[in-house]
Amino acid sequence: MTVSILIFLPIIAALAVLFFKNETAKHAALFFAVVELVIAGMFLANFIPDASTQFIVNMPWLYSFNIYFNAGIDGISMIMVLLTTLLVPIIILTTYQHQYKNAPAFYALILFMQAGMLVVFTALDGFLFYVGWEAALIPIYFICSLWGGENRIRITIKFFIYTFAGSLFMLLAIIYLYLQTPGKTYDLHAFYNIHLHPEQQKVVFWAFFLAFAIKMPLFPFHTWQPDTYTEAPTAGTMMLSGIMLKMGVYGVIRWLIPNAPAGFLSAQNIVIMLSVIGVVYASIIAFTQTDGKRLVAYSSIAHVGLIAAGIFAWTTQGLQGAMIQMLSHGINVVGMFFIWDIISTRLNTRDIGQLGGIAKVAPHFAIAFLIIVLGTVALPLTNGFIGEFLLLNSVYQYNIWMAAVAGLTIIFGAVYMLRMYKNVMQGETNSLTATFTDISGSEKIVLGIICVLIIGMGIYPQPVQHISAAAVQNLVNTIKVR
Repeated sequence: MTVSILIFLPIIAALAVLFFKNETAKHAALFFAVVELVIAGMFLANFIPDASTQFIVNMPWLYSFNIYFNAGIDGISMIMVLLTTLLVPIIILTTYQHQYKNAPAFYALILFMQAGMLVVFTALDGFLFYVGWEAALIPIYFICSLWGGENRIRITIKFFIYTFAGSLFMLLAIIYLYLQTPGKTYDLHAFYNIHLHPEQQKVVFWAFFLAFAIKMPLFPFHTWQPDTYTEAPTAGTMMLSGIMLKMGVYGVIRWLIPNAPAGFLSAQNIVIMLSVIGVVYASIIAFTQTDGKRLVAYSSIAHVGLIAAGIFAWTTQGLQGAMIQMLSHGINVVGMFFIWDIISTRLNTRDIGQLGGIAKVAPHFAIAFLIIVLGTVALPLTNGFIGEFLLLNSVYQYNIWMAAVAGLTIIFGAVYMLRMYKNVMQGETNSLTATFTDISGSEKIVLGIICVLIIGMGIYPQPVQHISAAAVQNLVNTIKVR
């Protein structure tokens, strides 16, 4: 059993879904996504949680250029594979309350995007990594531009230009590393063994950094994100925020710091400062938002800023915290965007000021909303707590003052998230919210799964930590940046 089945099944599924009619297409897409999740579960069951790379496929692809279809899974990749295969069926299930024009194409693009992201998370060949990176971008461009909001074309073009320009710098870095390898290969571990001069490493670092910083996004490369998240259809926003931004975080761990440790060391203070600034900046902007979906978008920037700061501090705790938090953030942000999708679908507004009293007429929805909010603000015994604790501890080891500022994300996040919940759910109903109906059917299933994951991971995070612990420790021990 090799990782190739995980990569190619969504591609085959995407092509198959195109032949189904509108209503049947969503059921077929959900079926294939669940099958993919089951297969990922089989990989997890057979995974040995050590530092080795497993389930490897390594076949000649473009042999004359020494390019191989080389992919595999270690503990770091396994977390990302689980994140992707878990969230895609949940995201598809959230669309069951909607009707999409040309639904087969919509669901096929989601599945094709899943394949591209799985290539990114498992690639051991630089060229394959780049192909997966771009293959994931193309479907989300069409999802946003064809099914997005009123300003979708202008905003989607901005998003595409930003991310594509960043990826070109990454491609140049990959080609440069290829030319420095003794055997002219794109193999990841051959890249690791190149001993570049520190000045060369600085160039490689910034070329990779631009691509990954835009994708996450980090301040000040974030300007595409709030508009794109707001205008994209909810499923597209979930794919972007829940999974796709993790491509940038994963790239930092797997491709940036290990390939340019001296370059990273020279820029470490700058990038941690940018990450911490992003935490505070996005939190302050979130306070001013009246559109619920846009508030969640800025909240996501703040949380990713903390993840980045913890990684760039380059400690075992920081990387472990990042692995847990990537999974937790993906679950929480998908839940939060689904909450606002339910509200906007029923009431045709996301304006927080027009809402209130929904808990009186929708108690089940109110409970689910509260659990997701508590997970998002990292309350102890929810999934957001342990990751943020480890990340802050990592930043603390680097610089106590930066840790103090980065920790504001917890305080600020609690304030604006709980205030949002109070304004939306509590108080008296008005002429608009009095008609709100409680969740049912697929909505209950999705929110039930998300709430169970938030509480389950919060109470017992050890299984997630155990998956990636050995691989993280080996990476930190191997890549010395001090």
